[in-house]
Amino acid sequence: MAIRVLEIIFFLYFASHIPITLFIDLQALLPGHVFPQPLRDLLKWYAAEFKDPMMMDPPHWFKSFIYCEAVLQMPFFPVAAYAFLKGGCKWIRTPAIVYSAHVATTLVPILGHILFYPFPVEPHPGPQTLQERMRLVSIYAPYLLVPLLLLLTMLLSSTYNSPSKSGNTSAKKKKKK
Repeated sequence: MAIRVLEIIFFLYFASHIPITLFIDLQALLPGHVFPQPLRDLLKWYAAEFKDPMMMDPPHWFKSFIYCEAVLQMPFFPVAAYAFLKGGCKWIRTPAIVYSAHVATTLVPILGHILFYPFPVEPHPGPQTLQERMRLVSIYAPYLLVPLLLLLTMLLSSTYNSPSKSGNTSAKKKKKK
């Protein structure tokens, strides 16, 4: 039962990540005219409301993470969403481990930047107070916490980490010799 709850959480995470990547995150890479005005307005509202200048004027290192999201992660999102909606798909284990390790690794510098970088006030205001920084961290934190939960699930859950029959067979063959 608990594993099914986790699979639903993972499904929702990956399914929601598809429109977020396509309509919001890719605005940091592609020319503005590619996106309809309501989506550009949504990004401007978000950046102003949560004081996230990285989305309005992304540093090169941040853009590199978005490129990885677009090229490496985006094709994985629908596959992972399907696997976790269906449930018990052991074949998703290795790709999920790779994905979660990659994403968790990228979130460490992002969160460090949010917490410690002296953001300018203009042209795109960044967080200045601890409260503003923590509010922005709360937006990014699920993209660290869910992949870490996914990684632990893939490594520790008997549903996804059970001994393979071929492994047992080879052990039995060794005993016979």
